[in-house]
Amino acid sequence: MNPTALRLPARAAKPRRAGLTMVIDGGIPTAHFADLVSSAAEYIDFVKFGWGTAVVTSQLGAKIEVLAANDVGFYFGGTLFEKYVLQGRFDDFRKFCEAHACRHIGTIPMSNSEKASYIRKLTDDYTVISEVGYKDPGRSEQLPPRIWAEYIAEDLAAGASLVTLEARESGRSGICRPDGALRFGLVEDVLASGLSQDSLLFEAPSTTLQAYFVTRLGPDVNLGNVPANAVIGLETLRLGLRADTLATFE
Repeated sequence: MNPTALRLPARAAKPRRAGLTMVIDGGIPTAHFADLVSSAAEYIDFVKFGWGTAVVTSQLGAKIEVLAANDVGFYFGGTLFEKYVLQGRFDDFRKFCEAHACRHIGTIPMSNSEKASYIRKLTDDYTVISEVGYKDPGRSEQLPPRIWAEYIAEDLAAGASLVTLEARESGRSGICRPDGALRFGLVEDVLASGLSQDSLLFEAPSTTLQAYFVTRLGPDVNLGNVPANAVIGLETLRLGLRADTLATFE
């Protein structure tokens, strides 16, 4: 960050344990990806190669080299993990991760007890970032807040380091309604359940969602599915340098 006389919220340098930013890559061209990552690397903690894009990205190795050079972790989308599991190829998924020197693994909801069993199998060798909530908006809305909290706690007990609260890259599922509105009551119930905020990562692809979570939970809230071109904008939200949070941190 450039020197300034302004009083701004303190932000830890990487490697951070809170205030994490996860960026989603849904197929950004490699040269553009390199520019985006290198220009905002100090504010990016992880890149998630969304859904199954890692299989069809021809220059995946080059992108991973960019991340390594900029001290940015990465993992593959939970949908890819699920595809391997559906085909009975869990060991092959591990081999895929090992072939790309991937040290973090993202999982998505299946039956939660089944997911927890996979988390336990992975935690000795990987940092596991699990996910709660369904990509289907209807199924997510039928999942009561109490069950969200129970599933999050189960994942953490199984060894997950961080649990993602689903919103998809569209911001229209999971903790959000199909029209994009945040499910405020759900978020408040999860926060009131006694779970550590530092163990939660809220998917927040839009500026509106990012501003809400920064205002509600402070600059060190963990946020994910952030578009790669929105990282600097998010950091200004965290520091009160954007209209949405200007008066929040004085």
